[in-house]
Amino acid sequence: MNKITENTLIFEALEINPNAAEILMKYGMHCLGCALAHGETVGEAAGVHGIDLEKMLEELNKID
Repeated sequence: MNKITENTLIFEALEINPNAAEILMKYGMHCLGCALAHGETVGEAAGVHGIDLEKMLEELNKID
């Protein structure tokens, strides 16, 4: 399995973890379909939204 890091593009995170959209939306990232989501990294988005990056990455990399 690929690991999601702060440098992973959002659209790649959605491909890696089928639950990523739900997790990202829980953290306030409701614009997953916007143009920026295709070129923005998980780390950049966390910074813009003031999110605890490490906590979110832990959730994104936990696949049940």
